[in-house]
Amino acid sequence: MMAALVAAVALIAVVGASYASLAVTAGVVVVLILVAAIGWPSVLGVPARKSQSAAIAISALAACAAAYLSPSGTALTWLPVAVALGVGAVFLIQLVRGTGQSLRLESTLGASSGVLIIALGAGWIAAENLSINSGASAVTLATGTSVLAAVAAAVLPWPNRVVVPLGVLLAALAGPLVALAFPEVEAGPAAIIGAVCGAVVMAGRRLVMSREEPLDTAALLSVGTAPILAIGSLAYFLQRLLLS
Repeated sequence: MMAALVAAVALIAVVGASYASLAVTAGVVVVLILVAAIGWPSVLGVPARKSQSAAIAISALAACAAAYLSPSGTALTWLPVAVALGVGAVFLIQLVRGTGQSLRLESTLGASSGVLIIALGAGWIAAENLSINSGASAVTLATGTSVLAAVAAAVLPWPNRVVVPLGVLLAALAGPLVALAFPEVEAGPAAIIGAVCGAVVMAGRRLVMSREEPLDTAALLSVGTAPILAIGSLAYFLQRLLLS
């Protein structure tokens, strides 16, 4: 429930910022990246948390800077480079720790996945650079509504075999409902984007539900914000593919 609340707040902040300006959107995404990066090692329960958080945050912030400064259509060109540098930094951290250290493999794989997931948040900035989001951000609103529907489904106390398909279905239906009020948003693409984003939220739910130990505050904030960040680049590519 708390992770879903964090996710909902993060999502509302991103969608609300999209109606202000690109700079405000970038500022919100930067804050979410810092929150997610600080707590990600706590989610994994691994050592060397400060250094790994720094590697995750720096690579994601570099991706955001590139997305902010690049023209529309090429905003995520440097995302793979930023992710690669972040993963390289994670490996370097493990080398510096020396031989025989605990949870080396878990730290490397877990932190590398964090680099990718959190850096994908740059997609929210890139999406605001698209022509379909110039002036009004109706497409972002439709995407956010779909994600919010999936987050609402995620808190249901039912088994995953019921909640997962229900969440994806609700997300796929929410986008077209918003499209009814905004003629510039097509119902079909909105449904596809909603379904994909809903699947990401459901994956985050499974991650939280699979843990036996309770999450501390930093980990809880990270688990809530990370799926929202991951959806950013998915939304960007799908909007560009289906709506541009």
